[in-house]
Amino acid sequence: MIDRAVRRRRQALYLFFFLPGISMSSWVTRTPDVRDQLDVSTGQMGLVLFGLSVGSMGGILCSGRLVSKFGTRPVIALGTLLIIASMAVIGGGSSVPSAPMVAAGLCLFGAGMGAGEVAVNVDGADVERLTGTTVLPTLHGCFSLGTVIGGLAGMVATAVGFPVMWHLVAVAAVSAGILVYALRAVPAGIGTSDTLRAAGTAQHTGPAVWKDRKLLLIGGIVLAMALAEGAANDWLPLLMVDGHGLDAALGSLVFVGFAAAMTVGRFSGTFFLNRFGRAAVVRASAVSGAIGLVLVIFSDSAVVAAAAVLFWGLGASLGFPVALSAAGDSGPDQTARVSLVATIGYVAFLVGPPALGFLGDHYGLRSAMVVVLVFVAAAIGIAPAAGTRAPAVAHGGSPKDTPTSSPDASTSADRGLQ
Repeated sequence: MIDRAVRRRRQALYLFFFLPGISMSSWVTRTPDVRDQLDVSTGQMGLVLFGLSVGSMGGILCSGRLVSKFGTRPVIALGTLLIIASMAVIGGGSSVPSAPMVAAGLCLFGAGMGAGEVAVNVDGADVERLTGTTVLPTLHGCFSLGTVIGGLAGMVATAVGFPVMWHLVAVAAVSAGILVYALRAVPAGIGTSDTLRAAGTAQHTGPAVWKDRKLLLIGGIVLAMALAEGAANDWLPLLMVDGHGLDAALGSLVFVGFAAAMTVGRFSGTFFLNRFGRAAVVRASAVSGAIGLVLVIFSDSAVVAAAAVLFWGLGASLGFPVALSAAGDSGPDQTARVSLVATIGYVAFLVGPPALGFLGDHYGLRSAMVVVLVFVAAAIGIAPAAGTRAPAVAHGGSPKDTPTSSPDASTSADRGLQ
């Protein structure tokens, strides 16, 4: 029986994943309008998106230290506040119009997402330890659900010509309400160094983790799959508008389809992981993503490309949470392992797409997506690094599925950091 406080905490974490999803898709669905208001080229839009990269790198690099020192609760609060502020700044920058102001808003968004999401993942792993159930795929599913709802709202706002500024200010107001409601359910002290020592979690130096070949291969998986997700989140509406001739509202609709496919993949992920194991799920995901990308890039039919986005979304859906799960089971010092893989994922998710903008300016966005295709295809080959165990097995699965790894790795799985 799950304690009521833990249940409320888990629900709060669902909301803290849902919030950045709604904020991200609200910005993404309005990118064609923002670009037109700023009167910039695709390459110049890549420079604007570079603000997202700068902010995300700062947030990611600081997150681990902040969580170790203060715990997950204040870091989640700080990250959420930055995301709320970013919506207002991006909206204001598009209204002025001011490209530097939009870039500054994206910098705030990246910092908030980079810092806050790592903290939420650490807190989610602790809930898994307490409940003995798989939580992370569903948490990431809530992010994707947020992108669907935010994307639908953005599509409607685009279709009726609702001003970008007031749209994003409304998102900020809703996000502020979620923060006030949910933060009370998150306990203090989770993830601090003192808490980890009290729980008996080994604390090793960071460089030792970087030398683990299997962990780096897991990082390669999340790099590829997070890049596939981030590329769609930042460029898919413009890709469909510029690359396949759709209008802005239909481009937003295609993005909603992508987000819906991501949501379905993540909410159904636990079933497939328990049935087939991580490696098979990662390989199938990479194959699906590669098929979708090939059709979007090389097909001249807008209908085929729009339908292929569903394969792209399904393929990208489970890479991040499955890689976090595999990282937690790969050896001792689970917190450092999960943090490393999460960092790689968020770097790819937030830093990779702006680079695609520069390529898109020279070769077109469709051609730029070949880079994403190469990474996703590589993930097919390194999928076995994710292992065969399903996340739930660590909490009482069939003995035949339990890996015969070292005692440290077994202890890591039992603690539930996934």
